[in-house]
Amino acid sequence: MRTAHRTCPICDAVCGLRLELDDTGHVTSVKGDPDDPFSKGYVCPKGASLGRLDEDPDRLRVPMIRKNGEWFEATWDEAFQAVEQGLSGVIERYGREALAVYFGNPTFHTMAGFMYRMPLTQSLGTRNVFSASTIDQIPKQVACGYLLGDPFAIPVPDLDRTDYLLVIGANPVESHGSLCAAPDFPGRLKALRRRGGKLVVVDPRRTRTAAVADEHLFVRPGTDPYLLLAIVHTLLAEDLATPGVEVNGIDELRRLAADFTPEAAARVCGVPAEDIARLARELAAAPTAAVYSRIGTCTAEFGTVSQWLVDVINILTGNFDRPGGVMFPRPAIVEIFRTGQPYASGQWHSRARGLPEVMGELPVSTLADEIETPGEGQVRALVTVGGNLVLSAPNGPRLDRAFADLDFMVCVDPYLNETTKHADVILPPPRMLQSPHYDFLLLIVSVRNYARFSPAVLPLEPGQLSEAQILSRLTLIASGQSADADPAILDEMIVGQVLGMAATMPGSPFEGRDVAELRAELDGDSGPELMLDAMLKLGPYGLSLADLRDKPHGIDLGPLRPRLAELLCTPSGRVELAAPQLAEEVVRLRERLATPAADVVLIGRRQLRSNNSWLHNVPTLVGGSNQCTLQINPQDVTRLGLGDRALVRSAVGELVVPLEPTETIMPGVVSLPHGWGHVATGQQVAARHAGANANTLTDESVIDVLSGNAVFNGVPVTLSPAGPSTQP
Repeated sequence: MRTAHRTCPICDAVCGLRLELDDTGHVTSVKGDPDDPFSKGYVCPKGASLGRLDEDPDRLRVPMIRKNGEWFEATWDEAFQAVEQGLSGVIERYGREALAVYFGNPTFHTMAGFMYRMPLTQSLGTRNVFSASTIDQIPKQVACGYLLGDPFAIPVPDLDRTDYLLVIGANPVESHGSLCAAPDFPGRLKALRRRGGKLVVVDPRRTRTAAVADEHLFVRPGTDPYLLLAIVHTLLAEDLATPGVEVNGIDELRRLAADFTPEAAARVCGVPAEDIARLARELAAAPTAAVYSRIGTCTAEFGTVSQWLVDVINILTGNFDRPGGVMFPRPAIVEIFRTGQPYASGQWHSRARGLPEVMGELPVSTLADEIETPGEGQVRALVTVGGNLVLSAPNGPRLDRAFADLDFMVCVDPYLNETTKHADVILPPPRMLQSPHYDFLLLIVSVRNYARFSPAVLPLEPGQLSEAQILSRLTLIASGQSADADPAILDEMIVGQVLGMAATMPGSPFEGRDVAELRAELDGDSGPELMLDAMLKLGPYGLSLADLRDKPHGIDLGPLRPRLAELLCTPSGRVELAAPQLAEEVVRLRERLATPAADVVLIGRRQLRSNNSWLHNVPTLVGGSNQCTLQINPQDVTRLGLGDRALVRSAVGELVVPLEPTETIMPGVVSLPHGWGHVATGQQVAARHAGANANTLTDESVIDVLSGNAVFNGVPVTLSPAGPSTQP
């Protein structure tokens, strides 16, 4: 037996784990690492099942090539030759704009996913770039771009020091945080209450987070911006606003919020006017306070407006960039993704719908349009890295049909699933325990400054390629080089670019040094490790990869500290409270006041033992509460004359689903978890617990205008008794 330590790579919580392995490399036990200074021994059911997930017998071990509808195992050389032929053939026939690439959620949790995303995108030479960002998070980044100039300057609640936390449209007790890395989020919320603080949750469901709160208020899905504008209205009308940072636009903000009184908002959102006004007063009066909002508001039609207003309230109450309010982490690495240039979008537009580029990518909601619409630039080849779009994107059945019509598709993915079944080539990355791990991106949204590196627990098998080697070779092929090009060439180029930047960066410890000499001083067994070592040495703490290796449980770098001044990059040098683009959306909101509300709307649902679509093949995580049911208020069951199942229809599709009547959801709202709808491909456990694909009901034509984010919450649906059906 031996013990190994590593950061859990499944969700955003960055928990430290302690693994026990036998002499064959089989994981016999997974527990929280009690010596991790951040997570302090906490582990959730997902983390505890890491061994079973990692050893899943349905994971692909070798490349797969599809010929005439049949799958065949292939060598790596054969697979990359097929990729070269497929991509080059499409490029020769249609040009590079016929290529598209999609980066899924898991790419944000791997070192190689971070290092090779931009090189792969640049090598493909296409503007058809898509990612999971426009499925769940980009409204927050766009809002930060308008407010602060930097879409990567994402404030997080200072959970461990706040006196008052308002949570809107988030369920961190089950999700463990999102754009807010906080190991043991449930424990931190309980600690908040123990020290005399207050926790208030606003949500259409009485979630597990609401169950541990001091107060829960039901709100109609999609109406959060009305509630938030009414809070802003109250703060300004009652002279409660005390911004602690320099701002522009407060008079314009006052004008925008003038019509959104608590009474007007209450008629739309369902939260009583007196409660809205009280929330504003409590936030203003608390010694410290923070408003936190995530998936529920990001995935609604006015997601960017909601995220903007969340931080407007944090600013107006004097809780921005302040201990106990919302703050900005200072990661251990140099933040090479910060450009210092003010945020802008619309550098190009999608071909079919004319949707603007946002942060270098197009909305995933228009991917099917780009594949199906004939003409110059029609997408004929697709590269996916770690994504199951048929289950995760709006109107998944349409994408399912569109993928079948592509000339070529290559997927970097460990599974044969609902999306990769359409691929011509599947390139499987190694098991998670065979890969080193460092959270390049999650540690820029952590509630405490912290760093931890996890070396690979298990070696690669003979002939097996690392994820870095796979993505590097794929990148070289996309750039026009041969399939047998040495991937180390690309690694050296990327690391050299980082070092070259460091050698010319004023104040850098590498300033004026020779790049070749710097390269010789780097530590690491792979491109991602070399890059990490360089970024650590360039970082604010002067750490190195060797330092992190010497501290396998992680390094506590202290509580969050004010740093807005170094991140703010608006043209004015001030926080912009009322950007014109946001003001235009408020006009649309005002016009919507006259639109009758739908009788029933659909929302999604977080599940404690689930994570998107890729944990449903682990026997220890399926069943129990982890099932695909439609939660519905008993009043609606009676009112609509429903039985055990219902036929649910939307503008784009229909499903028959089992009902779960519960008082925890407000009348007029139904909830179906995402990530289900498995078919018999290569995941046997998932196929036996298939569930229904919620994205059969979501409409890809409806998006958040400012960010392009898909809309999964507040979807109008009708329900009727289910007749005979063969659907799950």
